[in-house]
Amino acid sequence: MAKTVLITGAGSGFGRGVAMGLAAKGHKVIAGCQIWPQVTELRAAAAEAGLEMNVIKLDVLSEIDRNHALAFDTQVDVLFNNAGIMESGPMAEIPMPVFRAVFETNVFAALELAQGFARKMVQRGSGRIVWTSSVAGLVKVPFDGAYAASKHAVEGICSAMHEELKPYGVEVVTVNPGAFRTGFNDTGMETMDQWWKQGERVTGHWPVRELNHQHDPEEMIATMIEVIEAEKPSYRTVRPASAEEMVKREQQEIWQRSV
Repeated sequence: MAKTVLITGAGSGFGRGVAMGLAAKGHKVIAGCQIWPQVTELRAAAAEAGLEMNVIKLDVLSEIDRNHALAFDTQVDVLFNNAGIMESGPMAEIPMPVFRAVFETNVFAALELAQGFARKMVQRGSGRIVWTSSVAGLVKVPFDGAYAASKHAVEGICSAMHEELKPYGVEVVTVNPGAFRTGFNDTGMETMDQWWKQGERVTGHWPVRELNHQHDPEEMIATMIEVIEAEKPSYRTVRPASAEEMVKREQQEIWQRSV
């Protein structure tokens, strides 16, 4: 059965792929893009592909944009809370405004939008909120601690919301991507170069890491679509399978970790 799905972060990466994929399968898609040029580009891409899609400006940090999305007369069956940013750098050095910016987008703005749609879903007794978390929300990630911390916060939020909203017929689930070739990880690693030389540093820069083991994003996009469409999806879905194995192994190893 066709669903109405609102997607944040649809201007690029997973969000764009999921928006196009769902529209191709006949779902009613409301694709939220952060900036107007992304809106224009995605509208053109959808039209060229012969897809019907409602593309809107939805910067999750903007109260105006969030309220606009929440004011739709159309019943949203699924909120795909996907927008996010990555800022890298060692925890002892990362500027606090940079750290706060990660939480503003990945945690606070995402939660505000989820709260708005959760209230509507509770009132009608149905709905699903799918959060893009990350493998980084389940394991340690040196030199990417700000992003990992924000996704650990997302995990805590989703765990609570899952139990709190279940009695009202509202489902909360997560999708946890590992490393995929969307460009997100590449630019995320680069972000610390913007501020690294602007002060005196006492720790080392992120060691050079080759991003040559990233996976085809189509695998994750297909999985996200499956989770959105499924009648009874798993609470947590990690991809690729090798990442799921790594997460379980590392979480077990934590119990033996020492200083």
